Amino acid sequence: MDWNFVFDAYPVNRNLIWLNNCGITPAGTHIVQAVSNFLEGYTERGILTQTASYLGTKRRIKEILAGLLGCQPNELALIHNTAEGMNFISQGLSLKPTDEIVLLENEYPSNVYPWRHWEKKGVKIFSTPMETSPTAFTRALRQLITDKTRVISLSAVHWCTGMPLPIDQVGTLCRERGIDFVVDGAQGVGMQRIDVKKANIDYMAFSAWKWLMGPLGLGVLYVPESKLDSLQPTFVGPDSVVQSESYLPYKSELKSGADRFSFSTASINDLVHFQAALEFLESIGFERVRKRLFKLSEHLVKGLRQIGFNVLSDEFPEHPSGIVVGENPRISSDLIFSHLKKNDIVAAKRLGSIRFSPHIYISHEQIDKVTGTLSRI
Repeated sequence: MDWNFVFDAYPVNRNLIWLNNCGITPAGTHIVQAVSNFLEGYTERGILTQTASYLGTKRRIKEILAGLLGCQPNELALIHNTAEGMNFISQGLSLKPTDEIVLLENEYPSNVYPWRHWEKKGVKIFSTPMETSPTAFTRALRQLITDKTRVISLSAVHWCTGMPLPIDQVGTLCRERGIDFVVDGAQGVGMQRIDVKKANIDYMAFSAWKWLMGPLGLGVLYVPESKLDSLQPTFVGPDSVVQSESYLPYKSELKSGADRFSFSTASINDLVHFQAALEFLESIGFERVRKRLFKLSEHLVKGLRQIGFNVLSDEFPEHPSGIVVGENPRISSDLIFSHLKKNDIVAAKRLGSIRFSPHIYISHEQIDKVTGTLSRI
């Protein structure tokens, strides 16, 4: 693989070393070209342009994602973000006042706020400790489960530590206990191998703009066919019903797949952007992308250790992650973060540590520059 070609495809490399890809990923030249081609066609022929069609672009996006996740395209709906998807799931479930929900300690807010309305209805919400390894996490989770537990909702990867959560084991546990297993896939999809069927995931939502390199404001909802009738749509619009292209007469029958949750028109500019991003990753190969992410992270971990950083992933060495979180016991994280920013290095602060997340367009030389910069604080 010519990684120099990938490096050159991302103009951000001329200005910054962008190590916050599990936050937001910049756009590449292939995306600029695809969106520009569409807009040029749109100016000439409006929605009749042949450069990209609304339905065709949606179909292609879902085909690629279905192959990545091991599901059917009609089990995916294109939405706006993870929080919207989690609200669809939480608001659509039927729970009783005696039921219990288990979340994750220090979870990203998109997988917390959507569940809080249940507390006003008598449902109890518990948080399982983060722990420092997937094995310890599973052990702690088991201790929280009771015969009243109805939902467990977890991120695939913890956004503050980079630790992959053992979703396959948790999914099996949920299936055995009759518990709905919900996954926030924002930090995992595209970086970790996630097979929704193997992991027994009942519902999942994730954003497009992290490891999948898509646009801000676009997300994905996964609802398997077997669960469609168990999840009541929070919103219903023209695109929710059968024969949606025919506005009259009004219909009462919802679409047979997850598209019932895409209740109205999405931004076709975002769809074109997302298709171009996914096809770029698909052309490289999602497995090759993962290996590249882990190699870059491993290189960064080694460099950080050499300059006196403690790295959280040392607690779970058998579970590679594209997210590297570290701290220097002699230097405050605020000072480190400020020093990085002054040197045009983009990272993030999380729970008193510095979080780095390289993507495939980052080079080993850039990572060496980062550790060299940190060594001079």
